[in-house]
Amino acid sequence: MTSIPSSTKDVSFDEFYTEVKEIEKRDSVLTPKQQIERLLRPGSTYFNLNPFEVLQVECDATLDEIKRKYRRLSILVHPDKNMDDSERAQQAFEIVNRSWKILENEETRKKCLDVYQEAKERTDHMIEQKRKKFKKEGRLGEGIPEDDPIKYRHAVYVMTMKLFADMERKRQHLETRDMEERKRKREAEIEQEEQMSLEKEWAKNFEESRQNRVDSWKNFQSGSKEKKKKKIMGFKPPKPKPESR
Repeated sequence: MTSIPSSTKDVSFDEFYTEVKEIEKRDSVLTPKQQIERLLRPGSTYFNLNPFEVLQVECDATLDEIKRKYRRLSILVHPDKNMDDSERAQQAFEIVNRSWKILENEETRKKCLDVYQEAKERTDHMIEQKRKKFKKEGRLGEGIPEDDPIKYRHAVYVMTMKLFADMERKRQHLETRDMEERKRKREAEIEQEEQMSLEKEWAKNFEESRQNRVDSWKNFQSGSKEKKKKKIMGFKPPKPKPESR
């Protein structure tokens, strides 16, 4: 399969991001249908890795603010409130609920915030490298696109999504590796159990047949003695010959 150049991927993502933000702006008025569409739109699996994005809250929002937004969204997309589209509503509801569980937990919320912090640091480093390049080429006067607050925010957002995607890929890789390891371990255990079962069965059969072998040997020995006894008892010594004079 032909790989897509990184620059092409970035352009595609930027276009996708712009389109999504336009849709979200259009759907800023929260309605059940709009939120279900937003959460299940093409590429949603990628965007829904970010719980802040799912709940449409800023990363520095308080837990109370996140909770209020979660309750509002969960009611809007609840299957009972969307009987005409209950299956997709259920999917959207599960996405919202999962995001709340992540942000409700202090440890997992901190991990998400760490992703945002790393995204900001990487974006700042990228901008610094671009600034050095512009300076070397004598183009510093043109300015850096990310000097625009909106474009800077966009750059951080894109980097954040990429980091969440990387985390998910690593999680899936570790999960697959762990599953394969457990499978190999279980297969080894089954093989060992079968071997032990065979050895136990062999020992049992050997023990059972041992007595038969002993009895058979005793019978053989007893039969041999009886034959010898009969042979001795049935033995007739030769008659003595008269002496000749």
